Amino acid sequence: MTDPTNPGTPESTNPGPTNPGPTNPAPTDPASYPPAPPAPAAAPYSTPGAATDEDPGRMLGIVALILAFLVQIAGLIVGIIARKKSKEAGYSNGFATAAIWISIVLMVLGLLLAIALIAGGAALFSGITETCTELGSGTFEVDGVTYECP
Repeated sequence: MTDPTNPGTPESTNPGPTNPGPTNPAPTDPASYPPAPPAPAAAPYSTPGAATDEDPGRMLGIVALILAFLVQIAGLIVGIIARKKSKEAGYSNGFATAAIWISIVLMVLGLLLAIALIAGGAALFSGITETCTELGSGTFEVDGVTYECP
């Protein structure tokens, strides 16, 4: 409130507003704002094929080692790829080398087992065929074994 005898001056008994507000109000024109700070510098990109601290074929070598026991041909192929990637990066990949050797050994053992089973089956079949040829057509029991010959 103002004093009627002295217009424009506040009364000394009126405390007035406790917070008169900012002395410099915010500009309403966007052009009057200060410029934005510069953006932070971007991290440098590494070039593809650049040397890093990690062996690029290590994870493939581990996968190849697991595959070497389950699917030997896949373990062999992935092992060769992993070893090649590691060698190009200048690393020695023991997992990939082990996967290659284990795949080869297990494939050879599997091949020998398949040959033995085929040979055993052929011998068994030829034995049955020979017995049926001697006995003729019908059902026969020889030494506790029953033969049904056509």
